[in-house]
Amino acid sequence: MEKRIAAIWFPHLLTDKLLRKQPELKELPFVLVNTERGRRIVKAANVLAKEKGIHENMVLADCKALLPELSVFDFNEEEPKKLLTALAEWCIRYTPFVAIDLPDTLLMDASGCTHLWGGEKEYLTDIHTRFKAFGYTLRIGMADNIGTAWAVCKYGKNGTIVPTGKEMAALKELPPAALRLEPVVLERLDKLGLKTIGSFITMPATALRRRFGQSLLQRLAQALGGEIEMIDPVTPVAPYQERLPSLEPIRTAEGIEIAIKTLLQMLCERLQNECKGLRKCELISDRIDGTIERISIGTSKPSRNTLHLFKLFENKIATIQPDLGIELFVMEAGIVEELQSSQDALWAVSGKNEAAIAELLDRLAGKTGSNSIHRYLPAEHYWPERSFKEAGSLTEKPNTEWRTDLPRPLHILPVPELIEVSVPIPDYPPMLFKYKGQLHSVKKADGPERIEQEWWLQQGLYRDYYCVEDEKGARYWLFRSGEYDNGDVKWFMHGFFT
Repeated sequence: MEKRIAAIWFPHLLTDKLLRKQPELKELPFVLVNTERGRRIVKAANVLAKEKGIHENMVLADCKALLPELSVFDFNEEEPKKLLTALAEWCIRYTPFVAIDLPDTLLMDASGCTHLWGGEKEYLTDIHTRFKAFGYTLRIGMADNIGTAWAVCKYGKNGTIVPTGKEMAALKELPPAALRLEPVVLERLDKLGLKTIGSFITMPATALRRRFGQSLLQRLAQALGGEIEMIDPVTPVAPYQERLPSLEPIRTAEGIEIAIKTLLQMLCERLQNECKGLRKCELISDRIDGTIERISIGTSKPSRNTLHLFKLFENKIATIQPDLGIELFVMEAGIVEELQSSQDALWAVSGKNEAAIAELLDRLAGKTGSNSIHRYLPAEHYWPERSFKEAGSLTEKPNTEWRTDLPRPLHILPVPELIEVSVPIPDYPPMLFKYKGQLHSVKKADGPERIEQEWWLQQGLYRDYYCVEDEKGARYWLFRSGEYDNGDVKWFMHGFFT
């Protein structure tokens, strides 16, 4: 089988991602900057900024002097790798061998895969169309090796497919930078007037080595197929799966029950560590004769309660036919969702449990004081400080459900405290805020979430809440009250996340 490599280049990787999250920036010039040696340096700029003369590695102060209305965002050094890895894992649908080439390229071993899409052209077209729909700008190319695929992807015509054995013809008109050469080598080639690969590709190897070093010969050999390069594929996220082999074949219902309990315990421990719960789970039993028995369960909401999940499986154990025996059990969670940590199990009391928990609370109160233990229930109010109430007893039932669709801080101030903020434009979260004399720089923010009072309490009041994270990683719950048109906007601190 001929080896075929596809290369995908995202020239505006980070700015495209930012535009996906904030479409309103589409008509604005903006840059991503990072602090280096006390100066803020541009690491990425969108197309509008580049049209105004802004480019990478410029000092932000110079950019602002050139374009005062330029919007600025922080650059995270880990973001390119994180984003490329996520895109690579998504591309596993096209081939199991996908690698990242920092800072902005994916490499795919498409050998034996393209026929599933009807051919190489259709294969590349499908990839290009899907990423384009996601909002990414990309160039794509294919060849027999990494070197040529990378070269035509970045410097050739978009969508170029190089036939087997035609690498030299495809490379001749491309600039030397297409060979992934070091800046020093590129500078020497430019000084000598060697503007294309074709101007030196047929020169004797000894002359090239003497003038430009071994690296140029190595890159030429890789691009022409004389030296093999291997793809180091990303490892996809491990599925939520646990395996339990049997030393002796299992033929009894009791043995199957033990296997299910063991696997559920292992699976739920992982789910708990990742703050997730399962919605669908399947038990796969491999029999000695090669037959596979399957039973599955589903839940109405995410769960990692092993007792509850086992009861769901227990009703279906009788449908399993072990025959000569089962030698391998596999438990796999097909659908997994986020599950917020809660203390529901502690308060789900009845009978003897109620008395035991009451006695435990009495002992804790005796050591820490009666005012140190509180139980809260949700209250039917929108205003956050009124949205919960203290329970009168251990067995009191809530009249409504806790709201879990949006984040809420662990500690809410009974009375919001006034703070000073610096905001770039009215509808944006603050860049800086001052609380109790200490200045905080906002690095991440989410919002706004508008919360209004009930109309029968005080009509017309509303708050816009933001979850923000400062430079130390601490997270706060802030809100803006009032309207900018009236000039009476105020900002308040209302809570603290863990």
